[in-house]
Order: sequence, then C-alpha cells, then structure tokens
Amino acid sequence: MWLKLFFLLLYFLVLFVLARFFEAVVWYETGLFATQLVDPVTLSFKKLKTILECRGLGYSGLAEKRDVRELVKNSGDLMQGELYSAINNEKEQAESKSESSTTFSGEMHFYELVEDTKDGIWLVQVIAQDQDALLSKANWSKMVQKVSQFGIRTGTFNCSTDSRYCRKRGWMKSTLIMSVPQTYASKGKVMLKEYNGRRIETEHIFKWMTAHVASRIKTIPISQQLIEEWHLSNEHPVKMFLFAKLAQPPAFFSALSVKFTGRIEFIFVDVQSWDNITFLKEMGVHQMPSYILKMPEGIYRYGNSTGEFISLQAMDSFLRSVQPEVNDLFVLSLVMVNLMAWMDLFITQGATIKRFVVLISTLGTYNSLLIISWLPILGFLQLPYLEGFYNYSLKLLRYADTTTLASWVRTDWTFYSSHPALFLSTYLAHGLLIDYFEKRRRCNNDEDNPNNLEWLTSLWDWYTSYLVHPITSFQNFHNESDWDDDPNFLLERLAFPDLWLHPLIPIDYINHLPTWKFKCTLVCGENSEGNAGGELDSNIQNTTGGWTQDINNEREEHGCGRQIHRADWSQWPSDMIQCTECVVCLENFESDCIIMGLHCAHVFHQQCIVIWLAGGRHCCPVCRWPSYKKKPFRSPDPGLELLEQQE
Repeated sequence: MWLKLFFLLLYFLVLFVLARFFEAVVWYETGLFATQLVDPVTLSFKKLKTILECRGLGYSGLAEKRDVRELVKNSGDLMQGELYSAINNEKEQAESKSESSTTFSGEMHFYELVEDTKDGIWLVQVIAQDQDALLSKANWSKMVQKVSQFGIRTGTFNCSTDSRYCRKRGWMKSTLIMSVPQTYASKGKVMLKEYNGRRIETEHIFKWMTAHVASRIKTIPISQQLIEEWHLSNEHPVKMFLFAKLAQPPAFFSALSVKFTGRIEFIFVDVQSWDNITFLKEMGVHQMPSYILKMPEGIYRYGNSTGEFISLQAMDSFLRSVQPEVNDLFVLSLVMVNLMAWMDLFITQGATIKRFVVLISTLGTYNSLLIISWLPILGFLQLPYLEGFYNYSLKLLRYADTTTLASWVRTDWTFYSSHPALFLSTYLAHGLLIDYFEKRRRCNNDEDNPNNLEWLTSLWDWYTSYLVHPITSFQNFHNESDWDDDPNFLLERLAFPDLWLHPLIPIDYINHLPTWKFKCTLVCGENSEGNAGGELDSNIQNTTGGWTQDINNEREEHGCGRQIHRADWSQWPSDMIQCTECVVCLENFESDCIIMGLHCAHVFHQQCIVIWLAGGRHCCPVCRWPSYKKKPFRSPDPGLELLEQQE
C-alpha cells in the first residue's frame, strides 16, 4: 500500500511539473501568462459579449460597444486565462450537440428531482395537454445550453403523461417553471416560479431567471448597513462579498449562492449611489469591483492568485476547497483510493490475467475499506462535542487553501479535469514506467512469471483446495484434480456440513515425497602460495554455482596438500536442483544426512521441510509452489549441462 501511495504522489508531482512546463511553452510562444490582465478596450465586440455570457450578465439593452465594455469592467478584472476559457467554451458549445435535458415521467419523478432538491436550480418546460410547447426545439436547445453553464438543470414535463398532476398545479397552458430554494438553510423549502412574460426570446427568459435567483442574495445599498453586516457574527462564519457598481450580481455569483446554501453566505454590496467609499479601504477593499471572502481568520481578496478567474468553475473550485462539505471530502478520497488501487495493474508482474485479477481484488478491497472507514467518521461528525474539532479542522484547511501553492493545485485540477485525455495518457505513461522498472528490479524471471494458462491453473488449484482437499493418497499424483473426472464429487463434499471442520489439505502426501542421503567424496586439494600458514579455504565453488565447505583439515603425506569433501552428484536425482544448503535452517548439508525434495525441484533437510509442511504451510519456502502438486516439466538449462560436461 505504501509503495502505491509513493507512486501516486510521484505522479501528482509529475503533473505539477508538466503544468508548469505547459505554462512556459505558452509564454514562450505568445509572451502571455494566464494571470495577465486584459484591457477590455483591446477586445472586439464579439469577445466582450462572450465574456458577459460566461459571467451571466445581460446586454440586450446595450447597443454601444462602450457600454458593453463598461459592463465587463464593472463585473471584475479580466485575465488571459478567463478570456481563453470563454472563447474555448463558446467553440465547444457551437460544435457540440444540445445539452441533455430530463424528461419527467410523472408527479413522483418531478417531486424527487425538482421539489426535493435543496441546493440546485431547475428550469422546466411544461407542455399542456393537446398544446404546443412555449419554446420551439431550437429555442429550447439554446436555452438549455445557456443555463447549463451556470449549473442550472433543465427538464420537460408533458402533461399528457400525468394530466391529474397538471390540473392539481394549475398548469392548463404551456409555460416555463423555475425552482429555487426559498431560504438560506441547507434543507429549506423550494419555491416554484412561473414565467408570465409575453416575450419568449432566450435573452428575456434568462433575464427573468437571474432576477429571481439574485433576489435570494442579501443586497446592501447603503454604507451603514454594510458596517453592521461586516461586524455581525451570526451562524455563517464565512461570507462572500461582491462590491460592484451593478444593478444586480452576475448570474454565476447568484448560482454559487444556491450551490453553497448553508455553508457560505453571499452578499452583494451595490455602490452605484455611494458618494464616499474611502472607508472601504479600512475593510480591505481597495478597488472596484472586488470579491472579498470574509473568514474568522481574516479577509481574502479573490482574483489575486493563479487561476482565480471571474467565472463559475474557478470560483466554485476555490470555495469548495475553502469550505468543503463531507461529500466533497468523500469524493476526493474515493478518487485518490481508486487511483492508488489502479497502480497494482503496473506493479504486479506476471501473466496479464493475473494483473487484472489482482487489480479487481485491490479495487474491491480498497473501496470496501474506504466505505467502512467513512461510516464511523460520519457518525462522529454528528456528535455535538466534536463540533469544536470540526471547526478547528476547517480553520486549518482555510489557512492552507489561501496560499499560493493551493492556488496552483486548484488551477492544475481545473486544467486536467477539463482535459481528461491528457490526464489518462499521463497516468498510463507513468504506469508503464513503473512496470518497466519493476521488471528490471525483479529481473523478469520466467520462473516467477508464469504464462496466463499456468497462472490460471495454479489459481484454480489454490481455490479448490479451500473447498475440497486432495484425496487421502498421493501415490498416483496427477496434475488434474480427482473431481475433474467426477463432477459429482464436489457436490457430495459440499453436502456434508463437516467439510470445514477437517483440515483442507491432509499431510499424508509428505510420505510420498522423494528422500535420499547426501553423499560426499574425498577430493585432493592443492596448497596455494597464499595459504602457507596452513589455513584452508572455507568455500569452494562447484560447477553448478553452489558451494561446499571444507570439513577435513588433515594433510596427507603422499604429495596431497589437503583433502576436502565435495558433493557426490551421481546419487542426486536428475529432476532435483543441485544445492548444498537448506534454506529453512540455513545450514549446509552434512554427509549421510537425509534430505527431501519437493515437486518444484527444491531440496531441504527432511526434518526441516516436514516441520514446515506439517505446520500448514503447504508450499515451497523458495518459490511458493504448492507442495502437493506436481510442476510441469521444464527442460534443463543447456548452459548447466555444458559446465557439467567440462567438469
């Protein structure tokens, strides 16, 4: 788990560096930064209207470019990043099809999505029975695209599907219905507003919607009321102030007030008729317009850091990080856990099927543990005496999220979330690099990396060993299980309630494992010049890469400097790996000691391996191959045969 967490943090670091590289490339090609301010005077009339569309300000009554430019200036500073995003969004809307709209099937469906929604805005087109819709398909499609960029959901209710509910509501003619939360509480009531205007143009309908949504925001027209509100300590410790010379706040600001109902209070300060605004500098307001976030820790001017554009998406990301709800933290932890779990696909080495089986297992385990971990957390958050701890945690979070580093992280989050192909491709490239280095680290040993068929066979054998233990005798040991020939055997075993009361794998197969004595032969050794003092070499390399220990230190008089014992491989079974040490006890084989081999060809002291297997570890201590299952025959290494012939 810690290895996957390390790789995930390394991947985030790569994304951060890559984003800075993209910024450097853009600056080198255009000489512009995303945070560089744009003078509205230099923009065309079309681009100015695009900015107003994204901010949600109406311009239907403004015929002069000067008036449109002044409206953009009064709504907030314009940066290069916001201008680029607005133009790009306009192109995407022109190329894409109409946004999806919900079709309600009846009263319960309408109540569940519209009337029971406490933190969202709905625009519903009601089509009366035997009548045409108020907006044509083309105009309705334009309306859906226009309001969807502010998080407003849309739907169509055809009275022919539930005429009783239409009569109950008084919808006897085709109309438009808008639902907006009525109070500032997170679980307040929802009010339904019906459009009574005569003009059915998209711009007029949108102006009607923004006027009703803006009425929810507390508006301060006089300075004395602002002073009282500024020093007022109520149930909303975090407040978002907009100081501007506008008739009403922008639509994105009003839409955010609905989304953050119960968490942040939005206040619009209209300074159009104020003669003296010098006292605002004492509050930290040094220019108009200003978006000021007032917190118990102090004030923060929105728009001075990287990525803080005057748009719905940018401000929503900022406010979510400053004042998150529990669902935001859960979604973030869910994304982190799944990204970490997917690292197993690249860390795991071996067959392809093995990788995906391990991945599915890891995804299930991690998500289950995440959900189980969140249940007590949600329970603790409901306790009243933990409210202080919760508020203190939010305070620390606000301190961290108002730093420059946090603004960079939010900018990168917005960038990669709007470019999912880039995010997925970099994640895949990072995973392939991890896979490459893991193969190099493990030397890509074929013995440890069986193919798909071999791994599935071993997995199936391991799985069935927990259901049906092998037959009591292994004298005729086959690769296939006994119940492969008789499928009824499994059903018969499952029918007995004492199946899980007996050992799953009996140990009688140990009696049929090959055993033999380790033999040594005397070999005459020669004294070397560096061994004049009579000390003997302790280790002698043999032709198979193993080693034998000098256990005889007697000198012979017939021209032989010394005699050593060397393993006699002539009595060694041909299908066993030649070695001189037991990896269980880490001791060398002595002459005439009894040793035992497993089906995987690894050899140990008989006493050591019997104790290992009888303790319930039915696998090889070296390669983990099941000790009761024969291993497919592998041809010996021709290099080893050549060395033996030379010896």
